[in-house]
Amino acid sequence: SQLLSPLESRYFLSGEINSRVDDPSAKIEAIAARYGDGQIERVDGISVSFADWHFNVRASNTEPLLRLNLEGRTRQRMEHQRDEVLAVIRT
Repeated sequence: SQLLSPLESRYFLSGEINSRVDDPSAKIEAIAARYGDGQIERVDGISVSFADWHFNVRASNTEPLLRLNLEGRTRQRMEHQRDEVLAVIRT
C-alpha cells in the first residue's frame, strides 16, 4: 500500500465498475470510436489516455460484463468522465 500512496494522491479512482452488456466486443468498439482522439492501447480490453484522465474497459472472461476502471486528476474530472464512459457502455 505504501507503493500506491503517491499514485493515489495524484489521481482520483473510480474503482472497478461492472456493467452487464449483451455484446461486450461491440461496446468496446463503440468506446474506441467515441474516444478515438485519445491514446488507445488494446491490451487487456481497451485503455484510453488523455492529459488529465485515463481508463480501461475489459470484458469479463466468465460473465457478459464489461469492467471499467477510470482515474482522473481531480474528483470532478473522474466523476464526469466515469459517468460519460458508463453512458456509452450502458446504452
